[in-house]
Amino acid sequence: MLTCLMVITVSPLFAQKTDSLPPGVYHWDSLVTTVEESRARKQVMEGSTTSLVHFEVHATSIQPGKAPHPPHTHADEEELIIVKEGQVKITINGVSNTLGPGSVAYAIPLEEHGIVNTGNTQATYYILKYKSRLPMELERAKKNGGSFMINWDTVTVKKTDKGQRREFVNKPTSQLLKFEMHTTALNEGLDSHAPHTHKEEEIILILKGNVIMHVGDKTYSAGPGDIVFLPSMILHNLVNTGKGQCEYFAFQWR
Repeated sequence: MLTCLMVITVSPLFAQKTDSLPPGVYHWDSLVTTVEESRARKQVMEGSTTSLVHFEVHATSIQPGKAPHPPHTHADEEELIIVKEGQVKITINGVSNTLGPGSVAYAIPLEEHGIVNTGNTQATYYILKYKSRLPMELERAKKNGGSFMINWDTVTVKKTDKGQRREFVNKPTSQLLKFEMHTTALNEGLDSHAPHTHKEEEIILILKGNVIMHVGDKTYSAGPGDIVFLPSMILHNLVNTGKGQCEYFAFQWR
C-alpha cells in the first residue's frame, strides 16, 4: 500500500553533517547510497537543532534474513524507526513484533533493540536518533509508556474535512517535553492548513503523492520518500499538487 515514508526537501548539498540543520527538503533520489557488508545506507542529515544537541536521520536497506548489526543500546539517545518497505522483526527490551510499511518503533535509552528482515524482499527503514539539550529524564519516559512499537494496520483512521488522519503518539519522553506523531492523507488540490508557525520543530515524511512545501520564503516540490525539516517558528504549509490523495508523516517535538 505504501511505497515511501518521509519528507525532508533540501538540496543534496545539505545531506551531510552540519552544525545547525537548515530548513528544507531532502530528496530520496538525490541521497548517496553507501553499500556496506550487511546493509545499504543513505545518510539524510546530521547536526543540531534548537531543541536537540544531536539529531541524525538515515535510511537502511537490508536483504531477507539479514540484520544491519547486532542488538545494541544507546546511553543517552532515543531512536525512532519508521518502516519504508518490506517486513522486519523489531525487538526492544526482549519484546518482538513484525512490522510492515508505515509502522513505527521507538526505543528509550538503555533498552536493547535490534532489527532483522523477516520478509522475502529487501526491507528499508528510516532511523531518527536524537539527544536533547535538556537533561535526560528516563523515569519520565517509563511513566509515559516507555518504548513502543505501532503497526500501521492497527492505527485508527479518522475522517477530516480535508481527508483523513492517523494518530500515532503524543506524550513526553526521556529527551522531549513533547513527542507527537501522526499521518495526514490530504485530498487532491487542498492545502494542509494556512501558512503558520509553531514552537515545535518538525519532520515531514512523504508516503505517497506529490506536494509543494512552503518553507519560510522558499518553495520546494516533494514526493514519496522525501523528508522535510522545519525548524522552530518557521512559516510553513503543504499543498497537494498531485492526482488523488497525498499522504505523509508529521513528527513534532520540543
